[in-house]
Amino acid sequence: MKEDFVVLIGGEAGQGTRFGGQLISQVLNRLGYFIYVYEDYQSLIRGGHNFSEIRASKKKREARKKEINIILALDQQTVDLHKKRLTKDGLLIFNKDKAKSNQGIGVSVEKILKEEGGSGPMVNTALISVFLRIFNVDFSLWEEILRTKIKKDIDINLRISKRIFEIIEPRFQFSKIKEKEGLLMTGNEACALGMIRADLDFYFAYPMTPSTSILVFLANREKEEKVRTLQPESEIAVINMALGAAFAGKRSAVGTSGGGFALMTEALSLAAQSETPILIINSQRAGPSTGMPTYNLQGDLNFILGAGHGDMEKIVLQAGNAQDALLCGNWGLNLAWRYQTPVILLLDKDVSENTFYVDKDILKTLREKEPKVFSQKKGKIFCRYQITKDGISPLAFPGGELIVKANSYEHDECGIANDNEEIVKKMIEKRKRKFETIKRELNNSSLVQFFGPKESRVVLFPFGINKGVALELAEKMGFSVVFPYLLQPFPEGIVKSYLKKAKKIFTLELNSLAQYAQFLKRYGILAKPILKYTGRPFLIEELEKEIKKEI
Repeated sequence: MKEDFVVLIGGEAGQGTRFGGQLISQVLNRLGYFIYVYEDYQSLIRGGHNFSEIRASKKKREARKKEINIILALDQQTVDLHKKRLTKDGLLIFNKDKAKSNQGIGVSVEKILKEEGGSGPMVNTALISVFLRIFNVDFSLWEEILRTKIKKDIDINLRISKRIFEIIEPRFQFSKIKEKEGLLMTGNEACALGMIRADLDFYFAYPMTPSTSILVFLANREKEEKVRTLQPESEIAVINMALGAAFAGKRSAVGTSGGGFALMTEALSLAAQSETPILIINSQRAGPSTGMPTYNLQGDLNFILGAGHGDMEKIVLQAGNAQDALLCGNWGLNLAWRYQTPVILLLDKDVSENTFYVDKDILKTLREKEPKVFSQKKGKIFCRYQITKDGISPLAFPGGELIVKANSYEHDECGIANDNEEIVKKMIEKRKRKFETIKRELNNSSLVQFFGPKESRVVLFPFGINKGVALELAEKMGFSVVFPYLLQPFPEGIVKSYLKKAKKIFTLELNSLAQYAQFLKRYGILAKPILKYTGRPFLIEELEKEIKKEI
C-alpha cells in the first residue's frame, strides 16, 4: 500500500459512517500513520448522504485530495457519487445487499449480520473488517480497537468480524511506517482539553452546530475533570450566566456559531465595560442566517472583529487544526484572566469537526497561569477598577466580608456608577492602557507561525482550516506560509518583517468577500485572495491549479 492514501466510507445518515471513520482512523494510527479525517454530512437525522474521508500518510497531512484509493460503500449512493474519484488501481468494497457494482469486492453484509444476530450500524463493523482483512491487519489489533470503542453488543461485533476474517483472503499489505502513534482529536475536543488544562470551571452553551461537541465532550467528563457544564435556554442566557460565574471567580467559557454569537454581542460589551474575563468560542459555519448548518464558510471574521458597541477592544485568536485549537483554548482562557477581558477564539466547521493527528508531547506545553487575587480589610469596598500604570486592576471576588462591585455603567475605581467628566476620562484611558499593555506583551513570535524559506517570493496566508492545504502546497512548490494565531491585536511588525522579499501574497479563505484579505490590508499587507465558497474546503489539486494561474 502507498505511504499516502485516502479511504472513504459512505452511507446514509444513521448508518454510522462517522463512527466507522473513527474506527478506521484508530487502526491506521496504531499502524503508525498520520491521520486526517474530513467529515461531510447533511443537516438530516436520517437519509441523505454522509461520508468520512480518512487520509493516512507517512508525513503529517491535513488537506483533502481529489482522488480516493479505497471506498467502503454502505449503500448505492456512495458508489454512484464517489466511484468517479477512485484511482485506476483503487479498491471498491461494497455491501452487496444494498449496492451493486461491476467492479470491486461485494460482500453480503446484511446476510452475515442476520446470521450472527447483528443489526443496524454493525454493517460498519462488517465492511471495515473486509477492508482490514484484505490488507492483512492482525485480528488482535482490530479486536483491541473494537473493545475500546464499543461497549454495547461487543460480542456480536466480534463474531461478525471473525466471520469476515474467515471468508476473506488477504490481498495487500500496508507499508511499514515508523512514526509514533499520536492522539486523534477533533478541533472541538482539543479546544475543550486545552481549556481543561487552563483550569476551566464552567462551560455554558446552547447546542449549535458545529460547536456542540465541545459541550458534549465536557459534559461527559464533568466528574473526572471537575468541570461543570450548563445548557441554558438561549445564547443570551449562556453568556450572561458565564459572566456571572466569572464575576464570582470561576473560569468560564462559552461556545456557539455565528447566529448564536449574534445574540451574545450585547453581553460582549458588558464584559468589556465590567472587565470580566470570558473566553468565547465561535465556530463558523455557512451563512448568512441558518445557511448550511453542516458546511463551512468562513464568513464571520468581519463580524467578530467589529462585534460590540461603544469604544471597546478584545483579543481574537484563530486555529487551523486540532493542535492549534488545543493551544488556543488553553491560551484563550489564560489570556482572558490575565488581562480581565473578553477573548474570542475563531474556529470553523472543518477545524471543529474534522479529526487530526496531535503530537502527545504538545500537552506538556500547556500551562495554567493564575491571576493575582488581592483582598483588603473586612468591611471595605474593594477598588475593583483601581487605576494602574498598565491598565490592569487588582482582581478579587465577592464573598465573605469583602465588598466587590462590577458595573455595566461607566464607573469609578470602586465600581460605583459615575458620569463625572474627569472620572469618565480616566476610566476610558485606563482601559485603553490595558489594551496597549496587551499589544506590547503579546507582540512576539510565539503567537505567529512561519513555515518554509523566509526568502520565498510567494507567501500564503491561510485562514483557519486552509492551513493544512497551504502547508502541503508550500512544501511542494517552495513557498512560505504565515499563520498568525493572534488576529487582534495583530502582531503587525513581526509579520511584516517576514514579508520583505515577498512579491506575491495570497490569502486562502472560504468566503466570497475576501474578508481575510481585507483584514490584512488594514495593516498594509496587500494580498490576492483565492476564494472558495461552496461549503467545502479546497482540494490540494484545485488550489495548486489556482496558484499556478496567478504566478
